Amino acid sequence: MSRLGTLGARLYRGEVGYDFIGKRKIWYGISILITITAIVGLAVSGLNMGIEFKGGAVFTTPKTSVTVAKAEDLATEASGHQAIVQKLGNGGLRIQITEVDTAKSDEIKNSLSKDLDVPAEKIAADLVGPSWGEQIANKAWTGLGIFMVLVVIYLAIAFEWRMAIAALVALIHDITITVGVYALVGFEVTPGTVIGLLTILGYSLYDTVVVFDSLKEGTQGITKQTRWTYSEIANRSINGTLVRSINTTVVALLPVAGLLFIGGGVLGAGMLNDISLALFVGLAAGAYSSIFIATPLVADLKERDPQMKALKKRILAKRAAAAAKGESAEDEQSDDDHPQDATPAAAVVGQRQQPPRGHGRTPGKRR
Repeated sequence: MSRLGTLGARLYRGEVGYDFIGKRKIWYGISILITITAIVGLAVSGLNMGIEFKGGAVFTTPKTSVTVAKAEDLATEASGHQAIVQKLGNGGLRIQITEVDTAKSDEIKNSLSKDLDVPAEKIAADLVGPSWGEQIANKAWTGLGIFMVLVVIYLAIAFEWRMAIAALVALIHDITITVGVYALVGFEVTPGTVIGLLTILGYSLYDTVVVFDSLKEGTQGITKQTRWTYSEIANRSINGTLVRSINTTVVALLPVAGLLFIGGGVLGAGMLNDISLALFVGLAAGAYSSIFIATPLVADLKERDPQMKALKKRILAKRAAAAAKGESAEDEQSDDDHPQDATPAAAVVGQRQQPPRGHGRTPGKRR
């Protein structure tokens, strides 16, 4: 077995682990800082909306020797607006200019024909109205709202309302960070960006539900034992699925990184940047939020429940009594006080795993 596989097995059994829940205030602080940075970037820089949302014209030329930088200067001068130019595979150029109407596009086309030394009839001009982009934006917001509502309803039914709230907070966290990064780096927002945003929501939710499912299984019959608090079992659930989350995130990020850094950066395929940046940032943020935000938030909400408060009080009192006697709290734990369905989640950092049922009494306990 590989070292990573061995580590995953030890994490699942509770032999090793990290106290994610105990240090949740640190993760909350980091997330708040990142979110504030994203919001400030969005407020100061704003989003660079593409031609599909602003409206404008796209000119496609045949093969030409004019460089991209020179073409941008010529198109900007001819239109009076900032132009975005991309080199096509056939040696032609794709010139994108926002906020251009039909009358203005003909004038720009003739000007480009002279400047680029290309016949005007060979330059293809496509106009995009701003109303089309507005329809796309409205449908995207509608789809996002419906998705959020369905997510909350499903999680509230399948798990409980606290998990639904935590998952919703994690999704909003991921969207805010992704949109903020777009504002900070100045990437163009296109329909591809919208598709990327909707895609990462599903991935982020999947990663969160995996941890929630482990937590739900581990906390069955939790009030029938006095060994582990809800937060400790939640911490075990995170550690038990940690390697799986890392593996799935890395595998998903590798091809997306190829699209972003090789396809978009090296090859200059600008259209790939639209969706790949949203996917790259969103996948990373989704993996982070499922571990450091969603589950700790569930533990915070659950520990406010009167039953969980009473359970924690009993557990702490039992541990204090055991410490006063110079004994371990484990030595005071009988098999009947530790239901089988709580066993898989019975480990936290620095604590020893309870022997499986049927292996006799705990070593060292007098008969």
